[in-house]
Amino acid sequence: MSTPSSTRTTPGAPGPDDHTLARSLGHGQMAMIAMGSALGTGLFLGSGEAIGIAGPAVIVSFAIGALIAATVALAMGEMASRHPVRGGFGTLAAHYLSPFWGYLSRWLYWIVTIAVTGAELVACAAYLSYWFPAVPIWAGILLFAALIIGINLASVGSFGVIEFALSSIKVVAVLVFILIGAFLVIFGLPSAPAPGLSALTADGGFAPMGWAPVWVALSVVMFSFGGIELLSITAAEAKDPATSIRTAARTTVVRLAFFYVLCIGIVLCLVPWRDAASTGEDVATSPFVMVFDRIGIPGAANITNLLVMVAALSAANANLYAGSRMLHSLASDRLAPRVFSATTRRKVPFVGIAASSVGILGAAVLAFSGVGGVFGYMMSLVVFAVLSVWVLILATYIAFRRSGIEGATFRMPGGIASAVVGLIGLVSIFGTIVVRESMQLAAMVGVPAILLAAVLYAAVARHRIDRGEIERSFAEADSMR
Repeated sequence: MSTPSSTRTTPGAPGPDDHTLARSLGHGQMAMIAMGSALGTGLFLGSGEAIGIAGPAVIVSFAIGALIAATVALAMGEMASRHPVRGGFGTLAAHYLSPFWGYLSRWLYWIVTIAVTGAELVACAAYLSYWFPAVPIWAGILLFAALIIGINLASVGSFGVIEFALSSIKVVAVLVFILIGAFLVIFGLPSAPAPGLSALTADGGFAPMGWAPVWVALSVVMFSFGGIELLSITAAEAKDPATSIRTAARTTVVRLAFFYVLCIGIVLCLVPWRDAASTGEDVATSPFVMVFDRIGIPGAANITNLLVMVAALSAANANLYAGSRMLHSLASDRLAPRVFSATTRRKVPFVGIAASSVGILGAAVLAFSGVGGVFGYMMSLVVFAVLSVWVLILATYIAFRRSGIEGATFRMPGGIASAVVGLIGLVSIFGTIVVRESMQLAAMVGVPAILLAAVLYAAVARHRIDRGEIERSFAEADSMR
């Protein structure tokens, strides 16, 4: 029910018929929000599984994954610099492909965000129990949930500052690791001679299992790059969209490629790949802990535990933000209940934040029930859904460029040709379903979910689409460019 215009509201309360967002994010904050989502447990803990699949040749997997992610990030950046619309790539897909693809991409990505938010908080709680084993996992989840919900309910400017700080801690920690690791690889220590690159070929060669596992490992590696989609979503709340998106897209791609490829390379130079190929989720089994242990730093596990906790908390915080914005966009286009478009006086979609916390509740329930192995399966499901969204992003970009439109401030090198290469890479990763059991399970869940979404669209959503609202959002965004 609408609130009469004379009704008084508190500064943080929702205003009458208010569903707009505030443009408060700078380009540094936008880049760090995307980094906050992408630079998480996929690097610090999940890299061990990828190493176990491909051996030292996993470096090639990360390099290929970085190139594929770059095509997606740059395509999004070019489109968003022209159209910084709410809903990001989903609204663009609705405009340039069809309303159905815009509907599907946004709902798929919302599912991704709630799954990742819950999974990352499970990780946070596990890291907390490393120091405080008496604290149940479910209690840790609820503790960290209260923290990130509070951050998201503040103004988007405050959210940007906090996420910038959390992401900066991760970035500085990774840079320190790279500097120390590179010194050890090149110069060594009195007690440990410099190994150089010898460890990369010492045990069975650079590709001990052959080159096919390099392809299979991509199904794990791509989880690490998930989160770059936030570049498109944050465009609707950028102070200077055209300039901010250009800077954020370029710096995010370069940083992620540099961090992932160099970090994994250093780990494999300093730790035998069979030792680093742990598939456990215990912080003590992280390849990064192994490196610190070999350096002889006291309390290596404690240092790494703090780092991965911050990484997971930052990723959960960023994904809760993304999920609430996706719901806001869907509701504004009448593809979700209208109540999800409501915002507070600070322009925060508070109902969307509450609804996007369902993954947190699910994670807490699963932890309380004692179900094990959830994180690994969730990772595969997230990869399946993210790859589906990325395919739609590149397809949208091709339609965008074929319509004769280009980015306002920059263009992706190679244009349509680069997008086609990215699509070929994504399709090849989908092919790992035939050899990886966890990807098969993800497909068993993901494919029926897509079919269900298609049925719901045909039965309900297509009759509710407000094309005028989509076009108004484009006109509003273009006026802010």
